[in-house]
Amino acid sequence: MRQQVSKDLFAYWRELKGARAAPDRSDIDPAAIRHILADTFIIEIDVDCRFPLRLSGGRIDALWMEERKGASFLELWRPEDRRGASAALLTVVEGVTPVVAGVRTHAQGHAPLELEMILLPLRHFGKTHSRVLGALSPVYQPDWLGQLRAAPLEMISMRVLDAKEARPSSSNYRSFQPPRTALRHPRLVIYDGDKL
Repeated sequence: MRQQVSKDLFAYWRELKGARAAPDRSDIDPAAIRHILADTFIIEIDVDCRFPLRLSGGRIDALWMEERKGASFLELWRPEDRRGASAALLTVVEGVTPVVAGVRTHAQGHAPLELEMILLPLRHFGKTHSRVLGALSPVYQPDWLGQLRAAPLEMISMRVLDAKEARPSSSNYRSFQPPRTALRHPRLVIYDGDKL
């Protein structure tokens, strides 16, 4: 994992998980991850393997210039990468293990944009094969975000996090701490006064 969004979501998920295989959907507190909410999503694992998005963050919607909630997760991908994206989801739910992927997109007339995606298993009403929590974060904020539609995602790499990485241990476990809100400094100050 290279992106801070992925690291923060993984740390939060690991803290909620504790000794369980995966945390429950009801354990997720949006306020605790508000600083990364725009990059997060939740996927439903359905019998038709359509994988509808139950939640889609604002920056994800801005990439495709439309609300993605309710749309199939597979629609975000190039046709030739949909099988790999589906396999990644099934790896997460069948193995109850996190997956990190490197992906790429672009907007017409612009350089490719690399992103990092993390997929984390969630239980829902006690069922383990029900939901996946994820984040999709760009390596930098492109100037075209929200102005041009991104092309479908291309899978570059995928890595299953091993049990040692997914399980908290006293030696490497870092408790999730949301970033503190920075002190706000005025950016524009208007002084009421006489004409010069």
